[in-house]
Amino acid sequence: MKKVAFLTMALLAVCSCGNKQQGLPEADNRMAVITVQAQKAELSVTYPASIKGIQDVEIRPKISGFITRINVKEGQVVSKGQVLFQIDNAQYAAAVKAAKAQIEVVKSNIATQELTLENKRLLRSKEIISDYDLKLAENNLQSLKAQLAAAQAQLASAQDNLNWCTVTSPASGVIGMIPLKVGALVGPSMVEPFTTVSDMGTVYAYFSMTEKQLLGLARTGNGGVQEAIRQMPVVSLQLADGSLYEEQGKVDAVGGVIDAATGAVQMRATFGNPHRILRSGGSANIVMPVFSDNAIIIPQTATTEIQDKKFVYVVGKDNKVASTEITVESQNDGSTYVVTSGLNVGDRIVVEGVQNLKNGQEIRPITPEESAKMREDAKQDIKEGKLPF
Repeated sequence: MKKVAFLTMALLAVCSCGNKQQGLPEADNRMAVITVQAQKAELSVTYPASIKGIQDVEIRPKISGFITRINVKEGQVVSKGQVLFQIDNAQYAAAVKAAKAQIEVVKSNIATQELTLENKRLLRSKEIISDYDLKLAENNLQSLKAQLAAAQAQLASAQDNLNWCTVTSPASGVIGMIPLKVGALVGPSMVEPFTTVSDMGTVYAYFSMTEKQLLGLARTGNGGVQEAIRQMPVVSLQLADGSLYEEQGKVDAVGGVIDAATGAVQMRATFGNPHRILRSGGSANIVMPVFSDNAIIIPQTATTEIQDKKFVYVVGKDNKVASTEITVESQNDGSTYVVTSGLNVGDRIVVEGVQNLKNGQEIRPITPEESAKMREDAKQDIKEGKLPF
């Protein structure tokens, strides 16, 4: 590195001496300068996102009992209605039998009471008994029918409990972690679910946008936010390892409420997941393209940084430079910056050697092409031995 620096200084010194012999100024203050122009640019903005399946269903028991069988494995793909777990059903099967037996008893009593009622009606027609006795028989029959309805409801409840001993998947998807094992006691009040079934054929990526960005978005579409979302280009998903997901997505929803604590609104993008690469609960970055017809783009070599602030040297009409603070987009391609403030179209800025400049210094502006040619000529001179080491 020391040798390279020495060679560079030697190049400048010898070029200066050589030019002096040809009648040029003693101090070579030529610097590469460009004129700022507005141009079209495709930028990108990233937003942290969390991934969710379009349907994440927690599987919880509706009845209490011991797990007797687990029919699936963690990470397994299941179909809607597929049996996942089995809970001990002995007590619930017994309850069903008891309910059925009770129904038969009540039905028998009803049949007996119906015969009694027919007999009471015959006796009343002959005025052997009073209206009271007949009404009493009718009321007893209605009471028995009510008991039958209650017994049938009890049977239905018992049958539901028995059916719930077989836990099936309410949706197609992928099985999550299964913290419970065979023999574990479960119930409706348990905190942790059996597991989660996530429909991962399509996933949602949720991210947040600031209120200011949302307002800007609303103004870009004639129909407000919804129209602006409809016109949005497709977005990409940067995964946790830095790679880009193979499928592109579309922003299709925006929250209706701005979070008072953060000043942000939640957005949602939808991505296909045919190979089940994405998993519910994962993290990623939404990469959203932003197009501009009047972007000011400058090379990063034109900037210096002091205390997290960026500066460029603007060349005045007298060819004296003035250090000027600028602000740039946080996202960049590694070689250029998109300037958001501090520069105007038509400004001239120094793009090389800015670390050696001082505020108010006078320079001789040349084009970057001329500067490149000077470097190539100097290298050739060194190669041919015309310049000392």
